[in-house]
Amino acid sequence: MPFEILDIVYWATIVVFLAVATVFAIASIRRPRAAIVIVSGAFLAAALALAALPFDPLPLPVTVGVAGLSLVIAVVGGGPAATVVLEAATRGTVTQGTHGGILLARSDRRITDTPYVAPAKTEEVMRGGLVIGVLERLAIAASLMAGFPGAFAVVVAVKGVGRFTELAESESRERFIIGTLTSIIWATASAGVWLLAVA
Repeated sequence: MPFEILDIVYWATIVVFLAVATVFAIASIRRPRAAIVIVSGAFLAAALALAALPFDPLPLPVTVGVAGLSLVIAVVGGGPAATVVLEAATRGTVTQGTHGGILLARSDRRITDTPYVAPAKTEEVMRGGLVIGVLERLAIAASLMAGFPGAFAVVVAVKGVGRFTELAESESRERFIIGTLTSIIWATASAGVWLLAVA
């Protein structure tokens, strides 16, 4: 009997931790703040650690709930997390564009005897990052939860090929790598809660 009560507490705690992580992630969507993202990440990490403990597998209704919350936190929480990590890495020196990309100033040096540099043209690169990130995290978490980890590599490859022409500047390369790694880590941790809990 005590083990049954302990199992119920274990299952409920995982669900509560995921729900709290999701609420904080949703709260940070409009204005990603480091403190809110850290709290969300801490509850996600606590749920992941708890799911790794050797308890009986979750019953079906709880499994469905944990699966749903894991997908939601993977999709919703990864965007603010990537934004906060990118802000910390670039120290606010990268200007955001109107379409979710970054603004880069590009100047063309003319080949002449004078050191004339044409005025810099501002160009937005890495557009659509928000939508791409959402789809990336959804595909990664869903493929891991469905037992197809090979799809993980396909998602990353498609993203890399799609962004290839925009990665000439160091700012866009750094942003691509940091954002992608943050997004992948968040989605993998989210899917990991469900994978460990049902194992």
